[in-house]
Amino acid sequence: MPFGLIVGVNSHFHSVIFAGVLLREEKVENFEWVFREFVKLMNSKKPVTVLTDQCRAMEVAIGNVLSAMKHRWCKWHVLRKAEERLGALYGKNNQFKVDFHRIVNQMLTKDEFEAAWMQMLSMHALEKNPYVYQIYETRDKWAKPFFSGIFCARMTSTQRSESANHMLKTYVPPGSAMHVFVKQFNKLLYDRNAEESFQEKRTHLVIPHILSMCPHTAPGLQVFD
Repeated sequence: MPFGLIVGVNSHFHSVIFAGVLLREEKVENFEWVFREFVKLMNSKKPVTVLTDQCRAMEVAIGNVLSAMKHRWCKWHVLRKAEERLGALYGKNNQFKVDFHRIVNQMLTKDEFEAAWMQMLSMHALEKNPYVYQIYETRDKWAKPFFSGIFCARMTSTQRSESANHMLKTYVPPGSAMHVFVKQFNKLLYDRNAEESFQEKRTHLVIPHILSMCPHTAPGLQVFD
């Protein structure tokens, strides 16, 4: 059974596991149930932004249940999918890869993105490539300029979720029975909550230091109570 983790970021910029779910099938109705139950767990407070892979069933479910939320695709998955679909082009022409990654990572405005994209199409004769056309049509899901003004906690990929999955595997031995899986998953949650509590206490104990370079004071660290 597929197991999914819903992961976010706390005020210390550490990963937080909000929920875990086992599904029999990755269908639209299953994902709709997941998102409805998650909102209940969060006391009806819906997330502002969600990053996922390019799963079509999940995308439809998010649109049906969390239509007001900003849904973006994981940048790493977009690049991996592009490499799979354009593998020959990646291998034969390294300049295309350079140009494509520059557009994905460095374009800051929509005008810059559009101009660079059209230039790439012309340079590499991709005007009629069906996959390139497809990802361009969904650019609002993955292109950096379309993230402007959207709170993402500095995340552009599902790397935190992947890291949490890897961490879970260190707690749960392969082939574990269900009761062992649940027990070890709860242990992971306990350890993560303990770490967050430690960081919260540490924050309250440390006095903030503010750097001041005012002309009437000696340069250095100035402490404000």
